[in-house]
Amino acid sequence: MTLRIFNVLGRQKQNFQPLEEGRIGIYVCGPTVYDVAHLGHAKSYISFDMVVRWLRFSGYDVLYVQNITDVGHLTETETGEDKILKQARALQAKPMQIVETYTRSYFDDMDALGVQRPDISPRASGHVPEQIKMIEELIDKGFAYEVNGSVYFDVSEDEDYGKLSNRRVEEQDEGVREEVRDEKRSPADFALWKRAEPDHILRWDSPWGEGFPGWHIECSAMAKKYLGATFDIHGGGIDNIFPHNECEIAQSESANDAPFANYWMLVGSLNVPDAFDGTPVKMSKSLGNFVSVKDALSVHRPEVIRLFTFSAHYSNPVTYSEEAIHAASAGWERLNNAYRLTRRQMETAPEGDAGNGFLERVEKARADFTSAMNDDFNAPKAVATLQEFTRDVNSLLNGTVPVGLETLRAIHDVYAELGGDVLGILRPTDAAVNTDAKREAGLIELLIQIRADARKNKDFATSDRIRDELSALGVTLEDRPDGTLWKAD
Repeated sequence: MTLRIFNVLGRQKQNFQPLEEGRIGIYVCGPTVYDVAHLGHAKSYISFDMVVRWLRFSGYDVLYVQNITDVGHLTETETGEDKILKQARALQAKPMQIVETYTRSYFDDMDALGVQRPDISPRASGHVPEQIKMIEELIDKGFAYEVNGSVYFDVSEDEDYGKLSNRRVEEQDEGVREEVRDEKRSPADFALWKRAEPDHILRWDSPWGEGFPGWHIECSAMAKKYLGATFDIHGGGIDNIFPHNECEIAQSESANDAPFANYWMLVGSLNVPDAFDGTPVKMSKSLGNFVSVKDALSVHRPEVIRLFTFSAHYSNPVTYSEEAIHAASAGWERLNNAYRLTRRQMETAPEGDAGNGFLERVEKARADFTSAMNDDFNAPKAVATLQEFTRDVNSLLNGTVPVGLETLRAIHDVYAELGGDVLGILRPTDAAVNTDAKREAGLIELLIQIRADARKNKDFATSDRIRDELSALGVTLEDRPDGTLWKAD
């Protein structure tokens, strides 16, 4: 089945055709590193992690670029100051001290969530020369103008401006700050370069005096440097469709005389119930209704957070609640228990494909999963495919007929590859478990064996004590005809 992607540029689902056969360039707008990441950020980057994993699993050679915004996050529609400088002043720290702290924190959080790192994570502050060069090109071509040491893009010179957000220029006047309105030709014009006021710490020399780049120009300059003037996929959050993404397209295509990104994929917001009436409200730092990734990971497994994220299509909003995360946890337990039982039975299974034709069911699961993922990366449908498959796996493995090793291996590979390699909700192999986890699992298995021996010898006091002590540690035992399974909270 051909991969189809809903292209926000054009508002329709399209067959995907890369610029270069077998190779894909993808750019995703990264975080502004001024504070800890929250689950709203996690939704976006888990979603694109899933996209990149599937593309690579499908055989594409993917170059994944995701920037780090460490300077210039200030737009005309915002009041107040640059977020990084504001945090630096609040904490009495250097701006780059803030940047380093929260960049490391961001990557630590993403690593913990199983989000594979981008191939390139360029920083805006490290690419100021490229941004200045693009601004000079825009001035030379008549798309930008300098005034009082700042440079603005003239939206009246770009007849396509607004094509991504379908927003008319007249609608872009509202909210423009008065202090920049007077020096611009039009309120809708946006900053490419800002002059640095005397107290502005981050500043660079430029043909227009000391200043710093605007927020939007960084992505255009870095995408061109690493992916070329035109590349395959641009990703980001739906909230940034205007002004950020819209301005990216305008300045890039005006400077490069070429299309920017062929496919635009934007992720829906993460919401939380409003404290007063329960209405879904976007999770955000400004509203104070956020849950940090670190806090979430202190109580929930990373695989469960990922599975919760996949409860809605990447382009749709999803509401975070305790009920929703617990439902994801229960779903993950079902998948993981079947995966664990498969591995366990593989240890003693007879050779052959005994399984009453179950290999056909395995191939159907793979086909259904592939169909879902090739339909605009429909992770919820892909997860449903694995859940349906798991019901049949449990019926097979809990039956009275021994299952052959070939069949068990085929089942195992579905979980390892589709649930592990693609969705990242199951550990692909035991080798992926860290040393401490391996040691803990080994001790639990040893205690289960000691308990089994005690029960065999009718030493029920010892058996019950082991069960109760493990339960107190958050390990639940389930006695079955084929042995005892365990799960940890």
